[in-house]
Amino acid sequence: MPAERSVLREGIVAGLIGAAVVAGWFFVFDFARGKPLLTPSLLGAFVFQGVNNPIGLEPQTWPILGYTVLHGLAFVAFGVIAASLIVVAQRERALFIAFVILFAAFEVFFVALLGTFGRSILGALVWWAVLIGNLLASIAMLGYLFRADRSLPASLVGSWAGVVREGIVAGIIGAAAVAIWFLILDVARGEPLRTPTLLGSAVLKSVHPTDAVIGYTALHGLAFIGFGLVASFLVAAAERQPMFAFLLVIVFTAFEVFFFGATVIAASWVLDELSGWAIFVGNVVAAVAMLLFFFRRHRGLAHRLNEAWLEED
Repeated sequence: MPAERSVLREGIVAGLIGAAVVAGWFFVFDFARGKPLLTPSLLGAFVFQGVNNPIGLEPQTWPILGYTVLHGLAFVAFGVIAASLIVVAQRERALFIAFVILFAAFEVFFVALLGTFGRSILGALVWWAVLIGNLLASIAMLGYLFRADRSLPASLVGSWAGVVREGIVAGIIGAAAVAIWFLILDVARGEPLRTPTLLGSAVLKSVHPTDAVIGYTALHGLAFIGFGLVASFLVAAAERQPMFAFLLVIVFTAFEVFFFGATVIAASWVLDELSGWAIFVGNVVAAVAMLLFFFRRHRGLAHRLNEAWLEED
């Protein structure tokens, strides 16, 4: 019984944390757009009043409070399920995949739920902001659950926990390096935030500049974290077998090519507004910053890679 109460308590706290993170994200997002409380007003009116047209909709207290309570209860239920699955996965490692599927289904569920909204209300909500909010909530909930029991990462992920952590940190470093590089260029031109505004408008089709900047910054960060995870796994593999270093070089090279290709596919006109050399240099700066982080964490890697080159010669 004490163990069950502990799981229940951790699940409730994790759910409340997730709900608070989503609420905080949309409060900041709506405030930045100059429309405070727009998101809970729209969702509350849709759920409790059946309103699917945001035109002329004014924030009302009771729909906002009602949706906040409903939103919190949904996250609490999800938190309890997640905490229970963690306990089961600790006893049977093979069930860890069920834990991963749960959080993946969490995102898919909200994508499907968005499809029930009218087109007008969906446009006002900004679909990618909903996905980012729930992704932030998932990260916050996992952070709490793992912090509540520090043995969880090791018991669930094993020796790969450190690799995942390094990949996330490396991705954040790379994203920050690119963001700082373009911020310097934009300030020098007298147009701060010009680059994320252009890219956000092109990739996310955002009309409002604030939406474009926030959305692209979040998407940019998530893309770099994904790339950082891939690079971290390759670095770990290269330590065991230096020949994986060649694959690491290929991945970083493909990273440069992919960004140009994605830009051309999404909106080729962006290349008319942004200098090609600036994009190239920005991604090189990010790659160098990430590699320096990895080599600093794995001081023997450079030596082993050099040995691999000598053996090939």
